[in-house]
Amino acid sequence: MSRLKGTWFSGLFIAGALAWGVGAAAAKPIRIGIANFGEHPQLSASIAGFKKALSENGFVEGTDVVYTESHTNFDASLVPQMIAKLQAEQPKLVYTITTPVSQIAKKALAGFGIPIVFSAVTDPVAAKLVPSWEAGDESMTGATDLQDVAAVMAFTRKLLPEAKRIGIPYNPGEANDTALLDKIKKAAPAAGFEVVAVGVDNVNDIQQRIASLKGKADVIYTPASNLLQPAIGAVSAAARQAQIPIVNSDDGAVRDGVVPASFAVNYEQIGLNAGRIAAEILKGKNPKSIAPWRPADKDHRPLISKRALLAFGIKVPASLSDCGCLID
Repeated sequence: MSRLKGTWFSGLFIAGALAWGVGAAAAKPIRIGIANFGEHPQLSASIAGFKKALSENGFVEGTDVVYTESHTNFDASLVPQMIAKLQAEQPKLVYTITTPVSQIAKKALAGFGIPIVFSAVTDPVAAKLVPSWEAGDESMTGATDLQDVAAVMAFTRKLLPEAKRIGIPYNPGEANDTALLDKIKKAAPAAGFEVVAVGVDNVNDIQQRIASLKGKADVIYTPASNLLQPAIGAVSAAARQAQIPIVNSDDGAVRDGVVPASFAVNYEQIGLNAGRIAAEILKGKNPKSIAPWRPADKDHRPLISKRALLAFGIKVPASLSDCGCLID
């Protein structure tokens, strides 16, 4: 009897241990890989927003989810290696930031059953990440940073009512840049602008290419380019020499006094929306059924540095004096 009793207790102990083991395994946090192109305030904001949205949807960092973050310092040749390392960790989902990273990740992860959520992509349809603006791909969807180009042109017109020609530096080798340039060419005439585009495919050419706009452009708009934004200081220096004011797609450069004005998408909001999409996928929704998100008017904001504007001999026009967007 005592032997049977011992066996019963032993079995109970083993069953309890197994149950605890199953519970512990079930409690193991899921892993999400974050593939970033490089360190930049806009891209960092999109990561912060992404994590915040997941936390708000029940995926608390360290308890329910752990992240592996990586970037290539804007070197596209290193992206395949970065994606391979993240894939080796068998993540439940991969968050890709920028168009080049998202394009490479889509090809590299095909067939592995790992859903991908992108952000900081201007036109995912032109980049062939999704089939249309109405649906995601079988394994990919996300949140875009597509600006309301008509609103950008309208703000620029208010800021510089006498300007007639708008210079657009862009990287011909980046899908984001070429897609946005096409949209600007369509929207600019309605705001009274003639578009003067200049290709920049190497940071070493920034000085020369921006200088070439002297006498040809009255204002420069710099898009959310993965080549131009990390080098916005060089773009601004060249524009100052040419005496052409800049309207930028990132407000950080305005706060730093680097450029006079910006009309920017809130990148934390982009990350928040990407995180909400990721939460839906982690809870079982098919990426194909989730249309890519695009910013609304409320996700944009203007910012003007009065001091930087005066450096170009320009005063804030009366139409923007009460915009709530002025800083010293």
